[in-house]
Amino acid sequence: MAGLEGRVAFVSGGGRGIGRAICLRLAHDGADIAINYARDVDAANEVRSAVQALGRRAEIYQADVADEAAVDAMCARAIADFGQIDILVNNAGIGSSYVDRPSVTGATRAQWELLLGANLWGPIHMCRALVPHMRAAARSDIVMISSTTTLNLSANMGLYSVGKAGAEALAHTLAKEERQHGMRVNIVAPGLVDTDMGRKLITLLPGPDDMRERDATAPFGFVCAPSDIAAEVAHLVSEDGRYITNQRIYINGGGF
Repeated sequence: MAGLEGRVAFVSGGGRGIGRAICLRLAHDGADIAINYARDVDAANEVRSAVQALGRRAEIYQADVADEAAVDAMCARAIADFGQIDILVNNAGIGSSYVDRPSVTGATRAQWELLLGANLWGPIHMCRALVPHMRAAARSDIVMISSTTTLNLSANMGLYSVGKAGAEALAHTLAKEERQHGMRVNIVAPGLVDTDMGRKLITLLPGPDDMRERDATAPFGFVCAPSDIAAEVAHLVSEDGRYITNQRIYINGGGF
């Protein structure tokens, strides 16, 4: 699949894991890439080099997406650099395993604010900063990277699932508000993915702590890879996805 030539994608949390895979796939399909990262500048620079090796333009931008002022400044710089941004992938996030999966009532205020900052306020800040600008494009797309936790609502995942559920509500609402401007807004909701976040999570769950040991019991005999998520994002923002909006697509092999 190609056809993204002339388009610019802004990917939050683009330095590692799913975000990295999305940057590389969209660049492969022809888009230039604005890469947001929070802390790991070396990883972000590696992704930039990989995008450039594909013949596409790439720039990196440091900001904690939970910080509204930092997001506003970052997005203004990216618009100045690229001129027009017409794809936004809200991928940056923090998992419940980062704070050892406390219960809803056992979590501290600081833990709630940390996860809601990244998983809910981050997408809100990114959309507030970029959606008015994106309306000028002939076509624009927002893809919210969510999670099957919004379907399962499992115990000890509340800090994560509450934020992701809010981000899904944001996406569904924007899809209706912005359709008049040619904007498509969709949600991609992975299950377990072989990333740093996924590897941390399985150490806190029943079963093997090694992803390759989990392949045998996963749908189709393998745990989902970041490239599987990136492929669906690429489809949604391509011409093949031109009539798709306001949808939530689960990427979990059909198992919940």
